[in-house]
Amino acid sequence: MSPRISDLATLRARQPGAVAEAAARRTRRPLIGDSGRLMIVAADHPARGALAVGDRRLAMANRLDLLERLVLALSRPGVDGVLATADILEDLLLLGALEGKVVMGSMNRGGIAGASFEMDDRFTGHRPQDLARLRFDAGKLLLRIDYDDPGSLTTMEATARAIDAMAERELPVFVEPFLSSRIDGRVRNDLGPEAVIRSVAIASGLGGTSAYTWLKLPVTDDPEAMARVCEATTLPTVLLGGDIGSTVREQEAAYEKWAKALRLPTVQGLVVGRSLLYPADGDVAAAVDTAVGLL
Repeated sequence: MSPRISDLATLRARQPGAVAEAAARRTRRPLIGDSGRLMIVAADHPARGALAVGDRRLAMANRLDLLERLVLALSRPGVDGVLATADILEDLLLLGALEGKVVMGSMNRGGIAGASFEMDDRFTGHRPQDLARLRFDAGKLLLRIDYDDPGSLTTMEATARAIDAMAERELPVFVEPFLSSRIDGRVRNDLGPEAVIRSVAIASGLGGTSAYTWLKLPVTDDPEAMARVCEATTLPTVLLGGDIGSTVREQEAAYEKWAKALRLPTVQGLVVGRSLLYPADGDVAAAVDTAVGLL
């Protein structure tokens, strides 16, 4: 019998080996299932100190509440899996919520939101060997490039070597690229179509092979521009949701953009987090079902 969420701390304290045991017996599945599409719920934001949803600054701070939302989301038909850091994935393992699901580990969370070193996205999360040891199915990394920051070259090199290490283990890696800059002291990602196209071209060429590389891309406001973005690569692509606002109207507008982008030939699915786990109307199941319906 799986433990209750409220029992996780006790189980972790008394049986730390339970995580490895749960990982060893977990039922796995192919990355792409019968639907031919991929619907992943994302929850790797807290490890960067990014706890806000809309105007709620600490919406994701309550871990028990977050886990309840994740377990509910993973139980909905059509949800293929989850993207998260080790702490969250291990909680879900212990809860038995990852059976037959795609498990994607978040690899670099060093760029703490709001920090002076935010652009230094070091690999402080899952390593390729960790993902292989735990029998997880894929990894995800964030690649933010600032043309005015020489440190971006270090980030690019670390990303390339991570792609190589994942390919050696035949593990897919989802690369989330942005051209970024500091504006009034805050890191901003350029979501204009030309900037996104350049980020796609740069990310696609990293590493000694792209055989296991996927891209995780933002959706532009202009459908024609999004088509040009996706024409910049032959790598399989998933759409990221991001923070889509705090009202039902903003959420519905985001669904419409996703639906249009999902028709593009290189787009294989969605990776969405806060907008599904913390929807404006509070109905997690309905938000998840709506996103699944778009596929």
